[in-house]
Amino acid sequence: MRLDPETRSPAPDAAVLVSGGLDSAILAGLWARDRVVQPIYVRCGLWWEDQESAHCRDFLAALGTQRMLPLLELAQPVADIYGNHWSLTGLGVPSGDSPDDAVFLPGRNVLLLAKALLLCHILGIRTLGLAPLGTNPFPDATPEFFKAMAGIVNTAVGGSVIVELPFLSMKKQQVMELGRDMPLAKTFSCIRPEKGMHCGACNKCAERIAAFHSAGMPDPTPYATPTRSHPCTP
Repeated sequence: MRLDPETRSPAPDAAVLVSGGLDSAILAGLWARDRVVQPIYVRCGLWWEDQESAHCRDFLAALGTQRMLPLLELAQPVADIYGNHWSLTGLGVPSGDSPDDAVFLPGRNVLLLAKALLLCHILGIRTLGLAPLGTNPFPDATPEFFKAMAGIVNTAVGGSVIVELPFLSMKKQQVMELGRDMPLAKTFSCIRPEKGMHCGACNKCAERIAAFHSAGMPDPTPYATPTRSHPCTP
């Protein structure tokens, strides 16, 4: 563990771009076992971010390690380009039986990475971790994209931040196994929250339910609308 010479507080060895969901939470928890981690959350003004951010903070605190630094929130509002998109209005949110491409947010990783990479450069953090899986179907979640994006930002500022993608060759079940002993009940995966809870009916809730089920783990999540499609709900 290194100390910042000015503040005498732990200096980060790496940053993790966290969303509050299962995959990025597990990555942050894993890295904090042997390095000082700076978690970064980018707020874009999306419908679910208040609940997501709060859950993210709860999860990081529940890890109980001094290697996890306080969450840094950045602002990257998208209302001016997304307009009346469902992710901003909460209307017409893709349901649990919708295809993956229904939840595609245009340029999502472009926006998140631009801000996070610049922050890492300014803070002197050499490594930024993200948690996309090998099954991610979107064009801004490929190794080629991440390498190119990091290269562009590094070129723009004369930097050398490396993007690491440790889960890119893994499936959800494998990642869940890595986080089996973590406080996963405090993560948040919903895009249509109801009274601060997972709705139980959206695309991301369905994905979350399937993740616990595939890993053979009890699902500790309280859903606003429990149904038969929640095989692991207690």
